[in-house]
Amino acid sequence: MSKVKYYYDSETQSYKKIERRKGRRTGIVLLSILGSFLAGFLLLVIYLNIPQIETPKEKALKRELQNMELQYGLLNKKMTQIQNVLANIEDRDNNIYRVYFEVNPIPEEQRLAGFGGINRYKDLEGFDNSKLIIETTKRMDILSKQLVVQSKSLDEIAELAKEKESLLSSIPAIQPVKNEDLSRIASGYGWRTDPFTKVRKFHHGMDFTAPRGTPIYATGNGRITRADNRSTGYGNHIRIDHGYGYTSLYAHLYKYNVRVGQRVKRGDIIGYIGSTGRSQAPHLHYEIFKDDRRINPINFYYGHLSPEEFDKVLEKAQQENQSLD
Repeated sequence: MSKVKYYYDSETQSYKKIERRKGRRTGIVLLSILGSFLAGFLLLVIYLNIPQIETPKEKALKRELQNMELQYGLLNKKMTQIQNVLANIEDRDNNIYRVYFEVNPIPEEQRLAGFGGINRYKDLEGFDNSKLIIETTKRMDILSKQLVVQSKSLDEIAELAKEKESLLSSIPAIQPVKNEDLSRIASGYGWRTDPFTKVRKFHHGMDFTAPRGTPIYATGNGRITRADNRSTGYGNHIRIDHGYGYTSLYAHLYKYNVRVGQRVKRGDIIGYIGSTGRSQAPHLHYEIFKDDRRINPINFYYGHLSPEEFDKVLEKAQQENQSLD
């Protein structure tokens, strides 16, 4: 209960009650509120301008955040370097390796596939460094995808290289008789005079003249499919299946140095020159088949002869003379 105050009125010579004014009370309240607001504002200004005292934990977290930003920056630089190297590998993969092995290049869409549609980085939003973290994570994902695609491509190229190596080793690519052992190249592929009938007919191979017993060499890797004299006119002869549609035939042999089913490599001695079958003198009759069709052997000596030697062989093989079988 508030105290009642009185004052002495000299005119009436009596005490009278002091009445409080309503407006004055409201003014006092407003002044109090204004004073509190001003005091709070001043305290806020002082707080914002005075350096804050950080706790050891806050200092450690601040240093950790700065270090994280630094590491993300370094990581982005390294990814840029890796992307440049990878781009160079991708370019060589498409324009050299795949061209050499005759396969289609990998489209750019395939190298970058799988990054459209849903927002896969939603969980990384809402942080102070969200933009930095999201961009770095996105670059890392794209780089990982490109590395996976390129790794699979190189695995494919490695398999193609093995296949290519096998093909190159199997193609009959050398002369079946060494030049130093030859007496001469008696006849080439094409129209020739038959030594027995003297009629012009097509000669499907090449005749290499050499003394009886001169070594004959396998012209490519393969498997011996025949080593017999059961083919008309060829006498003792050998056939090698090289794979990839290639077969080579060696006829009129004196004797064999292989057996049916045996695997041979280019340069192995498979037999010796003779004059068996329909033959006029010791020589080797040599043929090449591709997909069961006879083709000119002269086109397959690139692995054995120099350009000068090849020119001489070509000149002799093109002479339309008499064959020896």
